Amino acid sequence: MSFMNDDTTIFYRDATELAHLIRTKEISPVEVIKVHLDRIETVNPKVNAVVTLMRDDAVNAAKAAEKAVMNGDVLGPLHGVPFSIKDALDTAGVLTQRGSRLFAGNIPAQDATAVARFKAAGGIPLMKSNLPEFSAWTETDNLVTGRTNNPWNLERTPGGSSGGESAAIAAGMTPIGIGSDVAISVRGPAAFTGIAALKATHGRIPYTGHYPAVTQRWWHVGPMARTVRDVALGYSILKGPDGVDGYAVHQSNADSSDVNLAGRALKIGWVSDGAFGPVDSEITAAVKAAAMQLSDLGFDVEEVRLPFLGDPLATLMTTVYGEIVPYIKKLVAGRESDLHEIGKGIIAFSDPSFSDYLTAEHNAEALRSGFAGFFQKYDVLLCPVNPMTATPHGAQELTVNGETVSWMHVMRATSPFNVTGLPALSVPYAFSSERLPIGIQLVSKWLNEATILRLGALLERRGGLGDRRPPL
Repeated sequence: MSFMNDDTTIFYRDATELAHLIRTKEISPVEVIKVHLDRIETVNPKVNAVVTLMRDDAVNAAKAAEKAVMNGDVLGPLHGVPFSIKDALDTAGVLTQRGSRLFAGNIPAQDATAVARFKAAGGIPLMKSNLPEFSAWTETDNLVTGRTNNPWNLERTPGGSSGGESAAIAAGMTPIGIGSDVAISVRGPAAFTGIAALKATHGRIPYTGHYPAVTQRWWHVGPMARTVRDVALGYSILKGPDGVDGYAVHQSNADSSDVNLAGRALKIGWVSDGAFGPVDSEITAAVKAAAMQLSDLGFDVEEVRLPFLGDPLATLMTTVYGEIVPYIKKLVAGRESDLHEIGKGIIAFSDPSFSDYLTAEHNAEALRSGFAGFFQKYDVLLCPVNPMTATPHGAQELTVNGETVSWMHVMRATSPFNVTGLPALSVPYAFSSERLPIGIQLVSKWLNEATILRLGALLERRGGLGDRRPPL
């Protein structure tokens, strides 16, 4: 089995290509793991994305993977490829501390379904990645494993709650990983760090083995990677029921009933400030450029309004926090001093009144109905991911186009699709004048991930990203 000599051609190759090179004996799984371990040793001290490194197990798995290749065994689609795992997902026999002192030293007995599926596809677990306490913030920081930095600018956040995943993938420490999303948490970090991520239709990918279970009806587990084709590969492996998650009821081949468009051009609506403002002008420019690109490619594209949008972030906060706050309060009773500021902020929330909670539920249903009508006319919505590029660490107030907004505004353009369970893809598209990544978001009707993955690959290839390697 021959090896490549230039390590950088290995740790910045995507998972799809690495799997091909391993299968065709152009590179050894052992060499792939070694190069990624070396990369982690070099850059993780600056980024702090890795919380648990599975060095010995990964090396042993790579040796077994190499033997399987040489023996001519049947190989899975991720055979010999390393992957990373957000530390909210259980890993059998491996620390899963969930960013909280309350779970320090926790070692699960079983893998989360998503982890088990990547392993069954031949992937090699390499590392657990950092997250905020209870996965409940847009900054990746906690009292157990500290703060993660954005590899494009160490003074900026990679976002949250899958910020460790996004930073590790962007920095070349892992080619593909598994994150999760309750309001922004795979798509926002992906946009902040210049990678791709998919929040599929709710229930497409089982949530089994992810913490916390109490808000399962809002959470989505999803693939994260440097390329859309890797995200599509990860999605193909992760989707489908597991017989445990009661929301994961769609068969792997389920699709929206009218996905066959019979050769007609897709109809795409785009919006930025008009629905999610204020939005940074450079991000709006990127959304407009993507719309023009799609039009030039022959798609039917027009600017739209979303008059039914309302305040989905407020709806999400009332429902999700209304469900999680009482649970966390019971969990931490007597151990409040062990909480990070994130956890302290959670237990400081007042429980919503029954009337407020019901109103939020009604608003969520109205939003679903609004988007059901929208997708009767349009096949895809194109919009921003985050209204701004990566923000300074700990920022509580932000200025966007001259307006002062709270840190929660970062979730303005992502939360509607958690409230509704719609599939949404974060696509790396451009760079700001500060050389920070800009992502765009593609949303489709329920169960139509195939369309946004197709469009995302087109835009990603043509988006002028240039070199995607952070200055590390």
